[in-house]
Amino acid sequence: MIDELNPQDNGDQDLFEHLRIIVDKGQTPLRIDKFLMNRVENASRNRIQNAIDAGNVLVNEKEVKASYRIKPEDVISVVFPHPPRDTEVYPENIPLDIIYEDDDLLIVNKSAGMVVHPGYNNYTGTLVNALTYHFNSLPQMPGNDGRPGLVHRIDKDTSGLLVIAKNEWTMTNLAKQFFDHSIERKYVALVWGDITEDGTITGYIGRSLKDRRVMSMYDSEDQGKWSVTHYKVLERLGYVTLIECQLETGRTHQIRTHLKSIGHPLFNDAMYGGDRIVKGTVFSKYKQFVDNCFALLPRQALHAQIIGFTHPTSKKKIAFDKPLPEDFRLCLEKWRSYVQYDHEGNK
Repeated sequence: MIDELNPQDNGDQDLFEHLRIIVDKGQTPLRIDKFLMNRVENASRNRIQNAIDAGNVLVNEKEVKASYRIKPEDVISVVFPHPPRDTEVYPENIPLDIIYEDDDLLIVNKSAGMVVHPGYNNYTGTLVNALTYHFNSLPQMPGNDGRPGLVHRIDKDTSGLLVIAKNEWTMTNLAKQFFDHSIERKYVALVWGDITEDGTITGYIGRSLKDRRVMSMYDSEDQGKWSVTHYKVLERLGYVTLIECQLETGRTHQIRTHLKSIGHPLFNDAMYGGDRIVKGTVFSKYKQFVDNCFALLPRQALHAQIIGFTHPTSKKKIAFDKPLPEDFRLCLEKWRSYVQYDHEGNK
């Protein structure tokens, strides 16, 4: 279990506690530096090592060395010489690709690589920083400090459409539509493997017990939140398949987690095992081909293409569609060309 804590002044040392981790009862002995690498988001090995060396990692309120092996129910405190960043969002003049705007909302096409809202190690250059610059007084959901205008989000390396609320009424109304699962959200994904039939994936999604940066599927509501993804085959390309995913729920990394769970991870999804050859031949030309595809599309092959909902003011059903961005399109064209040849490159 991990808790984000409020800053606590520790006198002359001026240390602040960032994380408090209670080790699971079933945890096997593991070096604390390796354990923290898996459990602390966006923490580099060097940062963790420096924190341990400086005495800023405590186990049961005592300093430990990197070689310390954690035990079940150990209480780990991770402290750093500066307090956690506040929730104030600083405006930045970053161009926005706005495809629709009215008095109540706007639809933004987010490029891959842009973080949606400020967070650990990403306090600048985010979509919210840009929104704060271009628009005054965007509303915030209760308990969602630092994320003005956001009713939902998509991952950093996922491209596509987001709806942004410009006033409290719109935010409340859209939040209810998301809660009721009446928002239409369709994604296009390129996945490893040959999918022959349409289907639905369900299950409980929660943080991985081994690596909190990723999500896992569970059988019990005690371990995660219920999730539903419907998928439809758009194009079969031999070792990969282009599919459309329609969300009923919107859990963290839902599509990425669901597709990995059925053995079809997203193409070039490093976090969920798609950044290696999952399906294909042993020929070196094929490996080079896949590497070339990875270079064209240096992120997971996922694009939020369609979003539809009832407009909070007009009450009319509206929908928006954004075609695939160039990196995704070029990678797809390369796979289409490949399937016209055999695995040795002959027609």
